[in-house]
Amino acid sequence: MVEPTLALQLADERATAALGAAIADALSSLTNAVEQAGMSIAIAGELGSGKTSLVRALLRRLGITGAVKSPTFALLEPYEVSRLHLYHFDFYRFKNPREFVDGGFLELFEPGNVCLVEWPERAGEYLPAADLLIRLGILESGRSAAIGANTKIGEQCLEQIRTHLKAVPVGA
Repeated sequence: MVEPTLALQLADERATAALGAAIADALSSLTNAVEQAGMSIAIAGELGSGKTSLVRALLRRLGITGAVKSPTFALLEPYEVSRLHLYHFDFYRFKNPREFVDGGFLELFEPGNVCLVEWPERAGEYLPAADLLIRLGILESGRSAAIGANTKIGEQCLEQIRTHLKAVPVGA
């Protein structure tokens, strides 16, 4: 796991949504870079930690108005926003990491695409290294988020998230 450089306490669903909005704003500001390099965001955490809620908030902020459902059974839900293609993966049901390759998912990790991956650890070594890793946890009151960057575009995204969160309180 990438060493987290941003740790947050998310008091409630609203705070999780604010983090999702901050990530969406960061992606929007990096559209040109994403078109050139692509972007992969791994979202890890136990059941009920808010992975799908975070992605839903991110997609809503980007303007997706239709249903945003968890791809637990479909494994993949595609979305288009402006010049970007977003792919929301959920690998919870994988029994073997090889299913990532067999499913043909690797070809979607390319320039112009944003790949949002829930349960990244279930794809194992086959999953390309994430540009940004978000680990969500369940606390006695609320949730936690630890975010780290693995690449230059990941670092740029993380800096944009920090900037946005300074303007929008996240948490209690």
